[in-house]
Amino acid sequence: MEALILQPQFAAKIADLYTRMEKAYDLVAQQLDFTCQGCPDNCCDSYFQHHTYVEWGYLWVGLMELDPARRKGIEKRAAEYAAACEKVLARDERPQVMCPLNEEGRCTLYAHRLMICRMHGVPSSLAFPNGQTKKFPGCFRCQELVAGRQAVPCVERAPLFRELVALEQELLGKQQDQLPKLKKTIADLILMGPPEL
Repeated sequence: MEALILQPQFAAKIADLYTRMEKAYDLVAQQLDFTCQGCPDNCCDSYFQHHTYVEWGYLWVGLMELDPARRKGIEKRAAEYAAACEKVLARDERPQVMCPLNEEGRCTLYAHRLMICRMHGVPSSLAFPNGQTKKFPGCFRCQELVAGRQAVPCVERAPLFRELVALEQELLGKQQDQLPKLKKTIADLILMGPPEL
């Protein structure tokens, strides 16, 4: 096995998908007149887990662009994050710890942030092939904004997820069924290094 460093043309495909995610998010945010400006909270302390090798690889594209000293600082914070989360999870509680990529309230790798980081905030839904739909109400501030409204616009995640899955399949090929399933925090993905295929 060797470390996976995404080729530029493949990284460009993910960047394109991420751009379209942002546009879908921004459209709903505009319709709701919703912004994060002045929010007392920071969503970067939300406990998210990530599931695709392709996003893991793209995260490392961004990390490799940083100078080594800065990357070391992020790795140190990732280790602290992992230790803090482990203690909270041992109490059977959901962690609320600042993401190791966050510096002074901002994401160090904003252009390389993962899908859930891009979709969190505004309402969204996920339509399954069996006809069922799962609704995500958005962050607390957005929920307050739309409280009492009958019709609320939302981002439909399914087409975006399908594209992400297609990129994952393209990247992993026949190895997809042989690799362990992912369920990792950003800190885990940082501490594990680039994915190995």
